Amino acid sequence: MNKYETVFILTPVLSDEQTKETVAKFKKILTDKGAEIVNEEAWGLKKLAYQIEKKTSGFYYLMEFNAEPEVISTIETAFRRDEKVIRFMTVKLDKYAALYAEKRRARLGKKVEA
Repeated sequence: MNKYETVFILTPVLSDEQTKETVAKFKKILTDKGAEIVNEEAWGLKKLAYQIEKKTSGFYYLMEFNAEPEVISTIETAFRRDEKVIRFMTVKLDKYAALYAEKRRARLGKKVEA
């Protein structure tokens, strides 16, 4: 199993409930295909660097997971088919990126506890 990280941007017109349902749908797709979700972060509503589909902001969401390579095509197809997703990017983490991600999670975990 490889380590992956995906960031996707949801349209800003969604309610909190619709955002949570959409994220849950993508998590279910991953877990149904045998992926293990390691970390997830909701970065919230952020301004886009440039307009996408006449929108200037979007809800950013990050998911880190372990999965087989075949799972990536499935989740990316789901991203493309969902009209709520403005953009997405999935990256395979090498050993250095995975180590950095673990350090970042530990650092963020300490901030949450404080």
